[in-house]
Parts: sequence; structure tokens; C-alpha cells
Amino acid sequence: MKLLRYGPKGSEKPGLLDAEGQIRDLSSHVADITGAQLSPASLKALAAIDPSTLPVVEGSSRYGVPVNGVSKFIAVGLNFADHAAESNLPIPEEPVLFTKAVSCLTGPNDNVMIPRGSEKTDWEVELGVVIGSRASYVTEEEALDHVAGYVLINDVSERAFQIERGGTWDKGKGCDTFGPVGPWLVTSDEVGDPQNLGMWLDVNGARKQDGSSKTMIFPISKLVSYISEFMTLEPGDLITTGTPPGVGMGQKPSPVYLKAGDEIRLGIEKLGEQRQIVVAWSKDGVQ
Repeated sequence: MKLLRYGPKGSEKPGLLDAEGQIRDLSSHVADITGAQLSPASLKALAAIDPSTLPVVEGSSRYGVPVNGVSKFIAVGLNFADHAAESNLPIPEEPVLFTKAVSCLTGPNDNVMIPRGSEKTDWEVELGVVIGSRASYVTEEEALDHVAGYVLINDVSERAFQIERGGTWDKGKGCDTFGPVGPWLVTSDEVGDPQNLGMWLDVNGARKQDGSSKTMIFPISKLVSYISEFMTLEPGDLITTGTPPGVGMGQKPSPVYLKAGDEIRLGIEKLGEQRQIVVAWSKDGVQ
């Protein structure tokens, strides 16, 4: 099942994608897609709905973040062996954790805004995990039982803010528009094995990243279990799990970063695709 939220920013409605790729309106069954709709029982009830009985959303429609009310957006750094190699960094002995501000969340095809003063805004295609039931000190064996599904994420990053400004990585990760998510949440049963998904990203039509979740250092089950040792994961929380090689910082012979007017396209097998246009910073926000 593919759950989504569609419509103007701030006025999104709940929906699902049917087998023909049409958006179906779920408003008669749920008010929104939040953590409350992601429990095993709630997902079972939604899956029992015949999509053909739901209204078709006519015409083109903007996709919003697939889950509303995300309380935590947790990220994992250096979690792909081939990305660690391109970064000339050792394989971590434990997962590297940081946070992305929930205020950076944005729709999958909304513009990405370069922050004021940025010269090193970068791209990262990532596999996102959506928590479906409360997880605290869960074992690796039970971790995936707490996952509602998976999403495509672009972990947009500002490398100078992240690496050259001291302190933690967070300051280069949570700028406005740095968290495109979607277009939809694909439930775990439809994804199957999350450790064997192809991942790619293009900038201006040129392939930059071409990898697979199979090269993750720490698999999803380990990450959910590990993170639940340090914080309680609530339904609707997001975990973004690292990126394969090919980020701008790792380009050879020299790094390449995003500039206004660039087009980013990215996708993960079974999870759909995103498209963003990069825009310059504006005091009034994204134009």
C-alpha cells in the first residue's frame, strides 16, 4: 500500500496510490496521515479498503510529506561502506547519529533553497524508515515489527556548515527545504527486503549516485534497535539511513555543489521518484 498526502502546502489531504497510479482520496476514512494511522491495526484497516470505492483525484496535484506531525527526524551518517571510502573516512564502529530539524521537511517535488551564505550545498539520496509503533530498547529481532514502511528522502546538506563551522553536523543538515520526503510511504509488506533496493540521483540529467541499500554498514534492524537505546521512537518518526557514493563533496577531480537553477532527480526502487529545482536564498522563503 502506498499512502500519501496531496494538495497545497499546509492544506494537504490524505490519499493512497492505486494499482493504476491514480491518487485516491482517503478523506472519508481518515482526517490525515499521522502516526496514529501507522499502527499495525490501523494499516490493516486501511489496506482493507477497496481503492475503487474512493474518489479519484483529478488532474495534477502536489505531493506533501507523506506523514504529518513528525516529532523526530533522525539521520545516520557514513552508513554505506562505499560512501565512507569516497569520503576517506574509516568504517564507523557504531552508527553515527545526528538530527535534521523537522522544520526542514518538505514535499518531494518542492524547490530546494540554498541557504544564505552557502557555497557547498550538496545532495544525498537516502532510504527513509517510518516508525509505526512505539519503540524503546527494542531488539534487532523485533525492530522491523515497529516499522510502518519506507520513503524516499533527499538528505540535502550544506558541507561548510556541517564540517567547517565547528560543533555537530546538525547545523548543516536542518536548513529550510533540506528534507524532501516522498512521494509516498510504501508499507513494509509491499517493500519486502529493505536491504536490496537500487538507489540513484541525477543532477541536470547526469547520473551522480548509483548504489544499493545492500552496501549499508548497519542494516535497518540494527539502526532501529540502536536508536531506540537513546530515545523513544514514536509512530510517524523518520529515520534516514545514509547515502551511497556520488555526493557532490566526493566528486573527482574536485567537489561539485548545487547552484540556483539546477535540477535534482532521484529515486529508490519501489519507493518512487522526486524532482527538485534549486533556488537561491530569499528572505521571504522559497519562491
